[in-house]
Amino acid sequence: MSRDETMVNAFVPGLGNLPPETEALVARRQRLLGPAYRLFYETPVHFVRAQGAWLYDAQGAAYLDCYNNVASLGHAHPRVLEATARQAAIYASHTRYLNDTVLDCAEKLLSHFPPELSQVMFTCTGSEANDLALRICFAATGGTGLVVTENAYHGVTHLMAGASPSLGPGVNLGPHVRTVPAPRDAASFAADVAAAFADLSRHGVKPAALLVDTIFSSDGVIPGAFLGPAVQATHEAGALMIADEVQPGFGRTGAHWWGFQTHGITPDLVTMGKPMGNGYPVAALVAKPEVLLPFGTKARYFNTFGGNAVACATAMAVMEVIETDDLLANASRIGALMAEGLRSLTHEALGETRQAGLFLGLDILEDGHPSAARAARLVNLLREARVLISATGPKGHVLKIRPPLILTEAQADLFLTATKAALRLL
Repeated sequence: MSRDETMVNAFVPGLGNLPPETEALVARRQRLLGPAYRLFYETPVHFVRAQGAWLYDAQGAAYLDCYNNVASLGHAHPRVLEATARQAAIYASHTRYLNDTVLDCAEKLLSHFPPELSQVMFTCTGSEANDLALRICFAATGGTGLVVTENAYHGVTHLMAGASPSLGPGVNLGPHVRTVPAPRDAASFAADVAAAFADLSRHGVKPAALLVDTIFSSDGVIPGAFLGPAVQATHEAGALMIADEVQPGFGRTGAHWWGFQTHGITPDLVTMGKPMGNGYPVAALVAKPEVLLPFGTKARYFNTFGGNAVACATAMAVMEVIETDDLLANASRIGALMAEGLRSLTHEALGETRQAGLFLGLDILEDGHPSAARAARLVNLLREARVLISATGPKGHVLKIRPPLILTEAQADLFLTATKAALRLL
């Protein structure tokens, strides 16, 4: 979650007129969970169940989920739930015992990668996967220098929070971290990456890794093919390239299973999380064996729940649904319809629409300039119309639209109709 998602669109306790039952629930939450948590929307939503692309509030009203990348196959997917329950009833232990399920899951996952990326390590979250990937890069290169984009988000561990500028000024970046602008084109991005690694070296910090979300989602959703020259610059600096696929991975971009494939590259490591378990906490990294070897020969790795049999059975079911239901094709088709519909709308607040599969970003403007306030207003107007999206980007002005991969044409039309109506109220 980016700084702008947290601050611009979040409910702040004490603001607004809430129904008494909502006010009581917010007060209870504050008392029990403390001050660090945030809620979406000016008027928070109290959900009690979910199914497919729908979330249902305490009064039974249905909301169309056009934002949630965790349940990327839709909420409570029956085939995934059945696989989870079946495995939990049989065996649920960890990777220190021999078991076929973890190996079956690894083989299925690797079948969707280039042959150079042939080994898997399992974690519980994308944050853990990114943290582990950096440790592997540190061991392989002997360096610690890291380059990320200016509004990147990569996780909540201490190491990853220090490499996530989107968390804002309250979270310091690590002294070994340098930032570069999100890509405008391949050549300038590579030049920025090379300069950042050179600056690290000048300050006595040996380069270790370039870490990028391959659709640059927190930077404003920027699909394209930018990374080839940047990977070359990274290798020339003696560093390794990590593709963070937590957001674009598992078919989100439609054309491919992984965002890095759009760029025509083979990363040294690939990390993944959120949609891998459709709501169950399972994540992983995939690596080239020669990259993994220095870490593996020096350090043991064990994660009590990472790679447990239930997590692996769940992840296999997710991959099987994506394959058998041809969800990459659905993401491409429905995403294109949504992008076409957004581009057909006429309003002076609307800027560029960017789209890759079922991942869309829409710039919101005022007097031709980025407007976080207008974006937040649209997000909240859509929430009142029972359609859920968010906003992102360094200026908080990009609508972030990321429905489940099962979204239907009728549901896409509902989203577009609600957006058109919200624009009339803007």
